[in-house]
Amino acid sequence: MKECVIIDGVRSPNVRAHAEKGWLRNVTPDVVLTNIYDALFKRNPKVKPEDIEAVFCGTANQAGKQNDIARGAWLAGGYPESVASNGIGQQCPSGMAAAEHAARAIMVGEGDTYIASGVEDMAQVPMMFAMEFPPRILERYDFNELPMGATAEKVAEKYNINREDMETMAFWSHKKAFEATEAGKFKDEIVPMEGEQEDGTKFMVDKDQWVRETISMEKMATMQSPFKENGVVTAATSSPLTAGACALLMMDRAKADKLGLDYTLKYVGGAMAGCDPTMMGIGPIFAVQKLLERTGVSVKDIGVWEINEAFGSQSLACLRELGIAENAPFDNVNIWGGALALGHPLGESGARILVTLNSIMKTDKKDVKYGGATLCGGFGNANATLWENVKA
Repeated sequence: MKECVIIDGVRSPNVRAHAEKGWLRNVTPDVVLTNIYDALFKRNPKVKPEDIEAVFCGTANQAGKQNDIARGAWLAGGYPESVASNGIGQQCPSGMAAAEHAARAIMVGEGDTYIASGVEDMAQVPMMFAMEFPPRILERYDFNELPMGATAEKVAEKYNINREDMETMAFWSHKKAFEATEAGKFKDEIVPMEGEQEDGTKFMVDKDQWVRETISMEKMATMQSPFKENGVVTAATSSPLTAGACALLMMDRAKADKLGLDYTLKYVGGAMAGCDPTMMGIGPIFAVQKLLERTGVSVKDIGVWEINEAFGSQSLACLRELGIAENAPFDNVNIWGGALALGHPLGESGARILVTLNSIMKTDKKDVKYGGATLCGGFGNANATLWENVKA
């Protein structure tokens, strides 16, 4: 069995998905994605576009401007027609699934060089756009319990996640994201691109738009839940609507060594899991448990985690049930902030947390052997992956 390593990972700034306030509101998602591909090849000149066996691209809503964006963006970017593409749909874990498919293809020898990417623009292609439920689903589940906010409230109730702990998590997510931004932690992974201020002024966007320099616990405490009467989940403890794209260059380790390319992370394994869609946020519990059983690695062996913060309630439920952490601030979870601050462009996020995990384990956590990444997804999807630092 061959080994798969990450050669490089880059991403766009995560920006507001807003028709008037989003910094990249006038840039279509295919352009954002191919800007990322351009940067990936520029940073890695020994790898040419024609060397890529296939591009796996995760997108939660493959409709409208994101219809078959895996193929459309590649061709629109002027890249070789001979390179195959595969659009991956697993809701929020789509980008992580793209990375898993690439890793497995490399390990079994189907190809030696792949791109795994993810993209989502939640303004230009809103949630539920052109989506129809199979009618029989509504015979099995109450439709009112399927929307994301409703699932977050249900998880908070079932797992006794109180509002104060969720707001503390949001506070630290922004604080750590802001500190990481100010310290230049994201500079190596973010590809600057031209955008627009709210007044139309052009500028180079080189940081994430949602991150707040200051966040008030007192103000959060006054917010009302839009999801449930007297609910505990508010906008502050929910990931915001976001647009962004990212990509990972993945390769057979032997080929990387032959080319003299540097790398830090090697793929150990992945696990997908399903759960009750009315409590979709707890999916990482089952995905991580399955992953640990398969790999023989324990929670204590994993020194750094990236968990997508879809909602504070579901993230805390997963972290506590898995025995990873109890309350923020965390020592080894989302140490550069999470989606409550950085944003959550659905199909991009599963790959984005891998880009950031790779960055962290190359810099702040050089001595950590194992890193884990996991996230939940709409309708009860979940995914988790394990990576080994070959330099530790």
